[in-house]
Amino acid sequence: MKKSFASLRLVSLMLGISVLVFACGGGDKNDSGKQSNGATQQAAAKQTKITIKGDPVKGQALFMKNCLACHGPDGRGIKGLGKDLVNSEFVASQTDEQLLDYVLKGRTPDDPLNTTGVAMPPKGGNPALTNEEIIHIIAYMRQINKVKK
Repeated sequence: MKKSFASLRLVSLMLGISVLVFACGGGDKNDSGKQSNGATQQAAAKQTKITIKGDPVKGQALFMKNCLACHGPDGRGIKGLGKDLVNSEFVASQTDEQLLDYVLKGRTPDDPLNTTGVAMPPKGGNPALTNEEIIHIIAYMRQINKVKK
């Protein structure tokens, strides 16, 4: 029984490291060190309006694949990586459109609103995430967030 538990812990650790490396990959940068497609992402984010209702069940599955490396499997954050989303005043105070814009753009470590000094990469570091998938993740974040508006 001890060997099975140890093996499971090792597999879980390796999976967590793999997710962390993938999710926080940093993205493409040009020579100036800025995101090469940052202006395009910002323009798209400003025009984004949510037209579908997010599904928190789909959102939870997507969260587990894309967000847990920094925000933890329960959304309470990983020290030195990602903020607690369960007790987040920020999440509670934003509209779904504002959260979508935020996730699309991310936040650099030098942003004055960044309180951790750690980057939140655009799309959580996964450029393949669609707006619809992010909307599902937002629906899940709404479900786990306990802060009253």
